[in-house]
Amino acid sequence: MGASLTTLCYIEQDDQYLMLHRVKKEHDINKDKWIGVGGHFEQDETPEECLLREVKEETGLTLTSWKLRGIVTFLSDQFHTEYMFLYTATAFTGELIECDEGTLEWVDKSKVYDLPIWEGDKVFFRLLAQQSAFFSLKLRYEGDTLVETVLDGAKLEDECKG
Repeated sequence: MGASLTTLCYIEQDDQYLMLHRVKKEHDINKDKWIGVGGHFEQDETPEECLLREVKEETGLTLTSWKLRGIVTFLSDQFHTEYMFLYTATAFTGELIECDEGTLEWVDKSKVYDLPIWEGDKVFFRLLAQQSAFFSLKLRYEGDTLVETVLDGAKLEDECKG
C-alpha cells in the first residue's frame, strides 16, 4: 500500500500559532489533539496547491506568504507511512471561518507544549523555533508512543527531545 502525502501549516501572528483543536470528527486519529491546518493531497496537486486549498477550506484564509520548513516522515505500527510537508505562514488575507473539523484558536507559541499534542509535534515545534534551515524529520510511533526520532539522517537521543 502506498504512503500518504499531506501538508501541515502553522500560521503565525503576534507570536502565536493558529491551532486546530480536533473535537468534531468521530474516528479521527487526531481526536482531541491540537494540530496545525492541512490535509491530504488531491490527484496531481503540488504541495503548495494542497497547502493553499486546505488552509482556505479549513480556515477561510488565503495565504500570501509561506515557507516550506521541512518534510516529516511518520512511521507507525498502526497506520500507513505518511510524508508531511511542513509549512509556516506569516501573512494572509480574509477572515477566519468556522471549521468543520474542530475549533480554530490562536495559541501563544510558549503554550503549545502544554496542550494535548503529539509527542513528535513537540520535536518539530522546537525545530521551527530554533532553526531556519530546511529539515527532514523521521518520527516512528508504536501506538501513541514516539519510539524513534531521526533528524536529517541522524538519530536524536532522548535528551535532545526533552
